[in-house]
Amino acid sequence: MPSRAPLFTPVLIAGCIIIMIGFSIRASFGVFQIPIATEFGWMRADFSLAIAVQNLAWGFGQPLFGALAERFGDRRAIVLGALTYAAGLVLSSFAVTPGQHQMLEILVGFGIAGTGFGVILAVVGRAAHPDNRSVALGVATAAGSAGQVFGAPVAELLLGHFPWQTVFLIFAAAILVSLFALPMMRAPERASRAELEESMGEVLKKAFRDPSYSMIFLGFFSCGYQLAFITAHFPAMVTEMCGAIAPNGVLAGLGITTTSVLGAIAISVIGLANIVGTITAGWLGKRYTKKYLLSGIYLARTIVAAVFISLPITPASVLVFSILMGALWLATVPLTSGLVAHIYGLRYMGTLYGIVFLSHQLGGFLGVWLGGRMYDVYGSYTAVWWIGVGVGAFSALVHLPIRERALTAQPA
Repeated sequence: MPSRAPLFTPVLIAGCIIIMIGFSIRASFGVFQIPIATEFGWMRADFSLAIAVQNLAWGFGQPLFGALAERFGDRRAIVLGALTYAAGLVLSSFAVTPGQHQMLEILVGFGIAGTGFGVILAVVGRAAHPDNRSVALGVATAAGSAGQVFGAPVAELLLGHFPWQTVFLIFAAAILVSLFALPMMRAPERASRAELEESMGEVLKKAFRDPSYSMIFLGFFSCGYQLAFITAHFPAMVTEMCGAIAPNGVLAGLGITTTSVLGAIAISVIGLANIVGTITAGWLGKRYTKKYLLSGIYLARTIVAAVFISLPITPASVLVFSILMGALWLATVPLTSGLVAHIYGLRYMGTLYGIVFLSHQLGGFLGVWLGGRMYDVYGSYTAVWWIGVGVGAFSALVHLPIRERALTAQPA
């Protein structure tokens, strides 16, 4: 019989609000690529490195905030993350050199870690009924995609009326507003007695000795590489490489009159398609083997990216690619987090998933930085795009040997 436990609990709703606002801001940084570089006369790699540092700090901050949440409480960790996020944005608005931006993005990255998937998904996972857990993780992940839907277009709209510094201040205020959802973040400790009696050190040793955990860690690398590269560089890539927008065409009728607007809309379309993709992935994760679903997603990404870069880049191909890649965008997150929870239990899910997420962000750092660096050297993104195709194929293969069985006692 299907579970009668409600799916949309206060914890899930609050988690969705916080992730949605935080990710709407994070997803908009690619829109600032050209305005900031143009104002200061920087190379493309300069601001790219700042975004890359943000991704790296996010990765290192994720297991730290996961451990803080498990030691001192989820809500305290989220408050600290939001304050750090806002501080990074405010201070960045006064930065005038590449070095200043790059250093301050460390704060932004840690702030994203404290308000992002590692902490929120752990809370949602513990609060959800076992029958609803996979879908709840998919819904929370989809909230990040919902933020992406309007994050880049809102940034583009605001940049039409305010300097980028003011937009950063507006975004800092927005992340603080998300804290009003915190009173609903009261998650029960859905863990077995055996899990509660195990120390964090014992669970970490168990995971580090398990080859499957290493495979999950390695497999998540390409996800970070592809997503961070596209988020940071796709708007600029579309602006510079895409064919002109026909003044009387369908796109112009929809308000897409320039390639810069098309670049921002592409990120939004990816987020919109991924709302369906992540919820579907969560639903499938309840019914089918997660490792095979993950392998299939990475294989599909590899094919979509290879076909896109092999064909002429036009406004139509950009939108088709955005829809297809969007359906696969964050579909890996509920499956990967659910896989960690299934194998290693819920008690230290935040820390264990946070460590896996570090691999994601190491990939993100490389994708963003290499994108800017290789653009400055070769004048295009083609080479770094093909590297993304290669690491995607690697992830499709590395998930196959994972042993998907519980290593710890599960709650009744």
